Amino acid sequence: MKETKFARVLEILSRFVVGVVFLFSGFVKGVDPMGTSYKIADYMTAWSFGGFSFEWALPMASFLSVSLITLEILIGALMLTGAWRKAGAWILLLMMVFFTVTTLYDAITNKVSDCGCFGDAIKLTNWQTFWKNIALDVPMLVIFLARNWKRRRRFERDSLISLFTIIVMVLFCLWNIKNEPVIDFRPWKVGNQMIPFGEDKEPQSYVTYRDKETGETEEMTSQELMERYKDTTWVRTHEFVDSRVEDPYEIQADGFSMMSPDGEDYARDIVGSSDYVIIATIHNIDKMDKNSTRALRRVYTWCGENGIDFVILTSALQEDIEAFLYDNNLGDVSYYFADGTAIKTMLRSNPGFVLLKDAKVVGKWSKANVNKLTEFDFEIE
Repeated sequence: MKETKFARVLEILSRFVVGVVFLFSGFVKGVDPMGTSYKIADYMTAWSFGGFSFEWALPMASFLSVSLITLEILIGALMLTGAWRKAGAWILLLMMVFFTVTTLYDAITNKVSDCGCFGDAIKLTNWQTFWKNIALDVPMLVIFLARNWKRRRRFERDSLISLFTIIVMVLFCLWNIKNEPVIDFRPWKVGNQMIPFGEDKEPQSYVTYRDKETGETEEMTSQELMERYKDTTWVRTHEFVDSRVEDPYEIQADGFSMMSPDGEDYARDIVGSSDYVIIATIHNIDKMDKNSTRALRRVYTWCGENGIDFVILTSALQEDIEAFLYDNNLGDVSYYFADGTAIKTMLRSNPGFVLLKDAKVVGKWSKANVNKLTEFDFEIE
Protein backbone atom coordinates (compact mmCIF):
# COMPACT_ATOMS: atom_id res chain seq x y z
CA MET A 1 0.00 0.00 0.00
CA LYS A 2 1.43 3.35 -1.06
CA GLU A 3 2.10 5.81 1.75
CA THR A 4 -0.08 8.88 1.29
CA LYS A 5 -1.55 11.36 3.73
CA PHE A 6 -4.90 9.58 3.64
CA ALA A 7 -3.21 6.17 4.00
CA ARG A 8 -1.24 7.40 7.02
CA VAL A 9 -4.42 8.62 8.75
CA LEU A 10 -6.16 5.33 7.92
CA GLU A 11 -3.24 3.33 9.30
CA ILE A 12 -3.16 5.33 12.54
CA LEU A 13 -6.92 4.90 13.03
CA SER A 14 -6.62 1.18 12.29
CA ARG A 15 -3.85 0.72 14.84
CA PHE A 16 -5.87 2.66 17.41
CA VAL A 17 -9.03 0.57 16.91
CA VAL A 18 -7.20 -2.76 16.93
CA GLY A 19 -5.00 -1.70 19.84
CA VAL A 20 -7.92 -0.66 22.04
CA VAL A 21 -9.90 -3.83 21.27
CA PHE A 22 -6.94 -6.10 22.01
CA LEU A 23 -6.05 -4.25 25.22
CA PHE A 24 -9.64 -4.46 26.43
CA SER A 25 -9.98 -8.12 25.45
CA GLY A 26 -6.69 -9.02 27.11
CA PHE A 27 -7.43 -7.06 30.26
CA VAL A 28 -10.91 -8.47 30.94
CA LYS A 29 -9.48 -11.95 30.45
CA GLY A 30 -6.39 -11.06 32.47
CA VAL A 31 -8.42 -10.23 35.57
CA ASP A 32 -9.69 -13.82 35.48
CA PRO A 33 -7.10 -16.05 33.77
CA MET A 34 -8.59 -19.17 35.34
CA GLY A 35 -11.90 -18.42 33.63
CA THR A 36 -10.02 -18.23 30.32
CA SER A 37 -8.26 -21.53 31.06
CA TYR A 38 -11.66 -23.16 31.66
CA LYS A 39 -12.83 -21.85 28.30
CA ILE A 40 -9.70 -23.19 26.58
CA ALA A 41 -10.34 -26.55 28.27
CA ASP A 42 -13.91 -26.47 26.91
CA TYR A 43 -12.55 -26.10 23.38
CA MET A 44 -10.02 -28.89 23.90
CA THR A 45 -12.75 -31.20 25.15
CA ALA A 46 -15.39 -30.30 22.55
CA TRP A 47 -13.25 -30.20 19.42
CA SER A 48 -11.88 -33.15 17.51
CA PHE A 49 -10.92 -33.69 13.87
CA GLY A 50 -10.97 -37.13 12.30
CA GLY A 51 -10.64 -38.85 15.64
CA PHE A 52 -7.82 -36.52 16.76
CA SER A 53 -8.71 -34.65 19.95
CA PHE A 54 -6.93 -32.02 22.02
CA GLU A 55 -7.63 -33.50 25.45
CA TRP A 56 -3.95 -34.38 25.80
CA ALA A 57 -3.27 -30.64 26.16
CA LEU A 58 -5.71 -30.08 29.04
CA PRO A 59 -2.90 -29.84 31.66
CA MET A 60 -1.53 -26.89 29.65
CA ALA A 61 -4.78 -24.88 29.78
CA SER A 62 -3.60 -22.46 32.47
CA PHE A 63 -0.26 -21.87 30.71
CA LEU A 64 -2.02 -21.30 27.39
CA SER A 65 -4.46 -18.94 29.09
CA VAL A 66 -1.70 -16.70 30.48
CA SER A 67 0.17 -16.88 27.15
CA LEU A 68 -2.89 -15.89 25.12
CA ILE A 69 -3.78 -13.03 27.46
CA THR A 70 -0.22 -11.71 27.46
CA LEU A 71 -0.01 -11.93 23.67
CA GLU A 72 -3.26 -9.99 23.25
CA ILE A 73 -2.04 -7.25 25.57
CA LEU A 74 1.32 -7.18 23.79
CA ILE A 75 -0.35 -6.77 20.39
CA GLY A 76 -2.50 -3.97 21.78
CA ALA A 77 0.58 -2.20 23.15
CA LEU A 78 2.47 -2.62 19.86
CA MET A 79 -0.43 -1.23 17.88
CA LEU A 80 -0.88 1.86 20.05
CA THR A 81 2.83 2.67 20.39
CA GLY A 82 3.86 1.73 16.86
CA ALA A 83 6.60 -0.54 18.19
CA TRP A 84 7.94 -3.41 16.04
CA ARG A 85 5.63 -2.49 13.17
CA LYS A 86 6.57 -5.30 10.79
CA ALA A 87 6.69 -8.06 13.41
CA GLY A 88 3.53 -6.74 15.07
CA ALA A 89 1.67 -6.76 11.74
CA TRP A 90 2.61 -10.39 11.10
CA ILE A 91 1.63 -11.52 14.59
CA LEU A 92 -1.67 -9.64 14.29
CA LEU A 93 -2.36 -11.24 10.90
CA LEU A 94 -1.72 -14.77 12.20
CA MET A 95 -3.87 -14.20 15.30
CA MET A 96 -6.79 -12.74 13.37
CA VAL A 97 -6.70 -15.56 10.80
CA PHE A 98 -6.72 -18.08 13.66
CA PHE A 99 -9.52 -16.27 15.54
CA THR A 100 -11.65 -15.77 12.42
CA VAL A 101 -11.42 -19.39 11.27
CA THR A 102 -11.94 -20.70 14.81
CA THR A 103 -14.99 -18.55 15.51
CA LEU A 104 -16.53 -19.38 12.12
CA TYR A 105 -16.21 -23.10 12.83
CA ASP A 106 -17.59 -22.56 16.34
CA ALA A 107 -20.52 -20.51 15.03
CA ILE A 108 -21.42 -23.24 12.56
CA THR A 109 -21.03 -26.18 14.95
CA ASN A 110 -21.89 -24.40 18.22
CA LYS A 111 -19.79 -26.95 20.11
CA VAL A 112 -18.81 -24.23 22.60
CA SER A 113 -21.66 -21.81 23.26
CA ASP A 114 -19.55 -18.85 24.43
CA CYS A 115 -16.04 -18.14 23.12
CA GLY A 116 -15.13 -16.04 26.16
CA CYS A 117 -13.34 -13.47 23.99
CA PHE A 118 -14.27 -10.72 26.46
CA GLY A 119 -14.27 -12.94 29.55
CA ASP A 120 -17.32 -12.54 31.76
CA ALA A 121 -17.46 -8.78 31.12
CA ILE A 122 -19.34 -8.96 27.80
CA LYS A 123 -21.16 -12.02 26.53
CA LEU A 124 -21.41 -12.51 22.77
CA THR A 125 -23.06 -15.25 20.74
CA ASN A 126 -20.81 -17.29 18.46
CA TRP A 127 -22.06 -15.48 15.37
CA GLN A 128 -21.62 -12.09 17.03
CA THR A 129 -18.05 -13.07 17.86
CA PHE A 130 -17.38 -14.14 14.27
CA TRP A 131 -18.72 -10.90 12.81
CA LYS A 132 -16.73 -8.95 15.38
CA ASN A 133 -13.60 -10.64 14.06
CA ILE A 134 -14.62 -9.93 10.45
CA ALA A 135 -14.93 -6.26 11.38
CA LEU A 136 -11.46 -6.33 12.96
CA ASP A 137 -10.01 -7.99 9.88
CA VAL A 138 -10.52 -4.75 7.92
CA PRO A 139 -8.18 -2.53 10.02
CA MET A 140 -5.87 -5.55 10.41
CA LEU A 141 -5.39 -5.66 6.62
CA VAL A 142 -4.62 -1.94 6.55
CA ILE A 143 -1.97 -2.42 9.23
CA PHE A 144 -0.50 -5.41 7.41
CA LEU A 145 -0.34 -3.64 4.04
CA ALA A 146 1.42 -0.68 5.67
CA ARG A 147 3.99 -2.81 7.49
CA ASN A 148 6.86 -1.97 5.09
CA TRP A 149 6.58 1.80 5.35
CA LYS A 150 9.97 3.15 6.29
CA ARG A 151 10.27 4.23 9.91
CA ARG A 152 13.24 5.15 12.11
CA ARG A 153 14.54 2.10 13.98
CA ARG A 154 14.04 2.38 17.74
CA PHE A 155 15.36 -0.94 19.00
CA GLU A 156 15.84 0.03 22.67
CA ARG A 157 12.44 1.72 22.94
CA ASP A 158 10.56 -1.09 21.25
CA SER A 159 12.36 -3.76 23.28
CA LEU A 160 11.58 -1.94 26.53
CA ILE A 161 7.88 -1.64 25.62
CA SER A 162 7.65 -5.35 24.80
CA LEU A 163 9.57 -6.56 27.83
CA PHE A 164 7.66 -4.29 30.23
CA THR A 165 4.28 -5.35 28.79
CA ILE A 166 5.07 -9.06 29.02
CA ILE A 167 6.43 -8.92 32.58
CA VAL A 168 3.59 -6.78 33.93
CA MET A 169 0.88 -8.89 32.31
CA VAL A 170 2.33 -12.23 33.41
CA LEU A 171 2.61 -10.98 37.01
CA PHE A 172 -0.93 -9.55 36.82
CA CYS A 173 -2.32 -12.91 35.65
CA LEU A 174 -0.44 -14.85 38.32
CA TRP A 175 -1.71 -12.50 41.03
CA ASN A 176 -5.31 -13.01 39.91
CA ILE A 177 -4.85 -16.77 39.80
CA LYS A 178 -3.59 -16.79 43.37
CA ASN A 179 -5.92 -14.21 44.89
CA GLU A 180 -9.12 -14.40 42.81
CA PRO A 181 -9.99 -11.83 40.09
CA VAL A 182 -9.21 -8.24 41.05
CA ILE A 183 -12.40 -7.24 39.19
CA ASP A 184 -15.29 -9.67 39.51
CA PHE A 185 -17.74 -9.79 36.59
CA ARG A 186 -19.55 -12.88 37.89
CA PRO A 187 -22.89 -13.14 39.75
CA TRP A 188 -21.20 -13.88 43.10
CA LYS A 189 -19.47 -10.52 43.30
CA VAL A 190 -18.92 -9.10 46.78
CA GLY A 191 -21.85 -6.82 47.61
CA ASN A 192 -24.33 -8.56 45.30
CA GLN A 193 -27.74 -9.48 46.69
CA MET A 194 -28.26 -13.06 45.57
CA ILE A 195 -31.94 -13.12 46.60
CA PRO A 196 -33.82 -9.80 46.24
CA PHE A 197 -35.40 -9.68 49.68
CA GLY A 198 -37.64 -6.76 50.51
CA GLU A 199 -39.40 -6.70 47.15
CA ASP A 200 -43.02 -7.40 48.03
CA LYS A 201 -43.71 -9.42 44.89
CA GLU A 202 -45.30 -12.72 44.03
CA PRO A 203 -44.13 -15.19 41.37
CA GLN A 204 -45.53 -14.11 38.01
CA SER A 205 -46.63 -16.52 35.27
CA TYR A 206 -46.20 -15.58 31.60
CA VAL A 207 -47.58 -17.28 28.50
CA THR A 208 -46.79 -16.85 24.81
CA TYR A 209 -49.43 -17.24 22.09
CA ARG A 210 -49.10 -17.18 18.31
CA ASP A 211 -51.51 -15.65 15.82
CA LYS A 212 -52.39 -18.52 13.45
CA GLU A 213 -52.80 -16.19 10.47
CA THR A 214 -49.83 -13.82 10.79
CA GLY A 215 -47.46 -16.04 12.78
CA GLU A 216 -46.75 -13.18 15.20
CA THR A 217 -46.17 -14.15 18.84
CA GLU A 218 -47.08 -12.22 21.95
CA GLU A 219 -46.13 -12.77 25.58
CA MET A 220 -48.57 -11.78 28.32
CA THR A 221 -49.23 -12.38 31.98
CA SER A 222 -51.65 -15.09 33.05
CA GLN A 223 -54.07 -12.36 34.20
CA GLU A 224 -53.96 -10.75 30.75
CA LEU A 225 -54.60 -14.16 29.19
CA MET A 226 -57.80 -14.55 31.20
CA GLU A 227 -59.02 -11.24 29.77
CA ARG A 228 -58.15 -12.36 26.24
CA TYR A 229 -60.13 -15.59 26.72
CA LYS A 230 -63.29 -13.54 27.05
CA ASP A 231 -62.92 -12.82 23.33
CA THR A 232 -63.97 -16.02 21.50
CA THR A 233 -62.58 -14.71 18.18
CA TRP A 234 -59.15 -14.25 19.74
CA VAL A 235 -59.27 -17.79 21.17
CA ARG A 236 -59.99 -19.28 17.74
CA THR A 237 -57.22 -17.36 15.97
CA HIS A 238 -54.42 -17.93 18.51
CA GLU A 239 -52.53 -20.97 19.74
CA PHE A 240 -50.36 -21.64 22.80
CA VAL A 241 -46.57 -21.56 22.28
CA ASP A 242 -44.77 -21.45 25.63
CA SER A 243 -45.01 -20.48 29.30
CA ARG A 244 -42.62 -19.43 32.02
CA VAL A 245 -42.64 -18.38 35.67
CA GLU A 246 -40.66 -15.40 36.93
CA ASP A 247 -39.79 -15.84 40.60
CA PRO A 248 -38.61 -12.55 42.20
CA TYR A 249 -36.90 -14.52 44.97
CA GLU A 250 -34.92 -16.83 42.72
CA ILE A 251 -31.17 -16.94 43.40
CA GLN A 252 -29.49 -14.58 40.95
CA ALA A 253 -27.16 -17.20 39.47
CA ASP A 254 -28.33 -19.39 36.61
CA GLY A 255 -28.79 -23.03 37.53
CA PHE A 256 -27.40 -22.72 41.03
CA SER A 257 -28.40 -25.36 43.54
CA MET A 258 -27.15 -26.96 46.76
CA MET A 259 -28.35 -30.54 46.74
CA SER A 260 -28.10 -32.53 49.96
CA PRO A 261 -27.23 -36.25 49.98
CA ASP A 262 -30.96 -36.98 50.32
CA GLY A 263 -31.73 -35.08 47.10
CA GLU A 264 -33.22 -31.88 48.55
CA ASP A 265 -32.14 -28.44 47.33
CA TYR A 266 -31.15 -26.22 50.28
CA ALA A 267 -29.76 -23.33 48.24
CA ARG A 268 -32.39 -20.78 49.32
CA ASP A 269 -32.20 -21.78 52.97
CA ILE A 270 -28.41 -21.54 53.12
CA VAL A 271 -27.83 -18.55 50.85
CA GLY A 272 -30.77 -16.68 52.39
CA SER A 273 -29.87 -17.46 56.01
CA SER A 274 -30.18 -14.52 58.40
CA ASP A 275 -27.02 -15.75 60.14
CA TYR A 276 -23.50 -15.54 58.80
CA VAL A 277 -22.59 -18.64 56.80
CA ILE A 278 -19.43 -19.60 54.97
CA ILE A 279 -19.67 -21.83 51.93
CA ALA A 280 -16.39 -23.59 51.21
CA THR A 281 -16.27 -24.50 47.52
CA ILE A 282 -14.40 -27.55 46.22
CA HIS A 283 -14.74 -27.97 42.47
CA ASN A 284 -11.98 -30.57 42.14
CA ILE A 285 -11.46 -32.83 45.13
CA ASP A 286 -8.58 -34.64 43.39
CA LYS A 287 -6.51 -31.45 43.56
CA MET A 288 -6.99 -30.90 47.30
CA ASP A 289 -3.35 -31.07 48.38
CA LYS A 290 -2.00 -30.57 51.92
CA ASN A 291 -2.03 -26.78 51.68
CA SER A 292 -5.61 -26.78 50.38
CA THR A 293 -6.78 -29.13 53.13
CA ARG A 294 -4.95 -27.10 55.75
CA ALA A 295 -6.73 -23.93 54.60
CA LEU A 296 -10.08 -25.73 54.72
CA ARG A 297 -9.51 -27.01 58.24
CA ARG A 298 -8.35 -23.62 59.45
CA VAL A 299 -11.49 -21.87 58.22
CA TYR A 300 -13.67 -24.65 59.64
CA THR A 301 -12.00 -24.30 63.06
CA TRP A 302 -12.28 -20.50 62.95
CA CYS A 303 -16.00 -20.72 62.12
CA GLY A 304 -16.55 -23.03 65.09
CA GLU A 305 -14.76 -20.64 67.42
CA ASN A 306 -16.79 -17.66 66.18
CA GLY A 307 -20.22 -19.27 65.89
CA ILE A 308 -20.41 -19.04 62.11
CA ASP A 309 -22.16 -21.71 60.09
CA PHE A 310 -19.82 -23.64 57.79
CA VAL A 311 -20.81 -25.90 54.88
CA ILE A 312 -18.99 -27.42 51.93
CA LEU A 313 -20.23 -27.23 48.34
CA THR A 314 -18.62 -29.72 46.00
CA SER A 315 -19.00 -31.42 42.64
CA ALA A 316 -17.35 -34.62 43.91
CA LEU A 317 -19.08 -37.97 44.15
CA GLN A 318 -20.68 -38.64 47.53
CA GLU A 319 -18.31 -41.49 48.41
CA ASP A 320 -15.31 -39.33 47.50
CA ILE A 321 -16.31 -36.33 49.64
CA GLU A 322 -17.23 -38.58 52.56
CA ALA A 323 -13.87 -40.35 52.35
CA PHE A 324 -12.07 -36.99 52.16
CA LEU A 325 -13.90 -35.60 55.19
CA TYR A 326 -13.32 -38.76 57.20
CA ASP A 327 -9.59 -38.86 56.38
CA ASN A 328 -9.19 -35.22 57.48
CA ASN A 329 -11.29 -35.37 60.68
CA LEU A 330 -14.06 -33.28 59.12
CA GLY A 331 -16.74 -35.93 59.31
CA ASP A 332 -19.26 -33.66 61.05
CA VAL A 333 -19.21 -30.98 58.34
CA SER A 334 -22.42 -30.57 56.31
CA TYR A 335 -21.83 -30.89 52.59
CA TYR A 336 -23.90 -30.24 49.48
CA PHE A 337 -23.55 -30.90 45.78
CA ALA A 338 -23.59 -28.61 42.75
CA ASP A 339 -22.42 -28.61 39.17
CA GLY A 340 -18.69 -28.01 38.81
CA THR A 341 -19.21 -25.06 36.49
CA ALA A 342 -21.58 -23.39 38.97
CA ILE A 343 -18.99 -23.82 41.73
CA LYS A 344 -16.16 -22.40 39.61
CA THR A 345 -18.42 -19.44 38.83
CA MET A 346 -18.59 -18.69 42.55
CA LEU A 347 -14.86 -18.98 43.16
CA ARG A 348 -11.90 -20.03 41.04
CA SER A 349 -9.85 -21.14 44.03
CA ASN A 350 -9.95 -24.79 45.12
CA PRO A 351 -10.98 -24.49 47.89
CA GLY A 352 -12.51 -21.04 48.04
CA PHE A 353 -14.65 -19.38 50.69
CA VAL A 354 -17.78 -17.24 50.34
CA LEU A 355 -19.25 -15.40 53.33
CA LEU A 356 -23.00 -14.71 53.13
CA LYS A 357 -25.64 -13.07 55.29
CA ASP A 358 -29.26 -12.44 54.30
CA ALA A 359 -28.37 -13.61 50.77
CA LYS A 360 -25.76 -10.87 50.39
CA VAL A 361 -22.19 -11.73 49.39
CA VAL A 362 -20.20 -10.23 52.27
CA GLY A 363 -16.76 -11.53 51.34
CA LYS A 364 -14.82 -13.93 49.13
CA TRP A 365 -11.38 -15.39 49.70
CA SER A 366 -9.07 -17.83 47.96
CA LYS A 367 -7.15 -20.50 49.85
CA ALA A 368 -4.12 -18.18 49.72
CA ASN A 369 -6.00 -15.47 51.64
CA VAL A 370 -7.28 -17.40 54.64
CA ASN A 371 -5.47 -14.92 56.93
CA LYS A 372 -7.63 -12.09 55.59
CA LEU A 373 -10.76 -14.17 56.14
CA THR A 374 -9.94 -14.89 59.79
CA GLU A 375 -9.23 -11.18 60.35
CA PHE A 376 -12.54 -10.05 58.83
CA ASP A 377 -14.16 -7.28 60.88
CA PHE A 378 -17.86 -8.11 61.19
CA GLU A 379 -18.55 -4.77 62.89
CA ILE A 380 -17.59 -2.92 59.72
CA GLU A 381 -19.90 -5.08 57.65
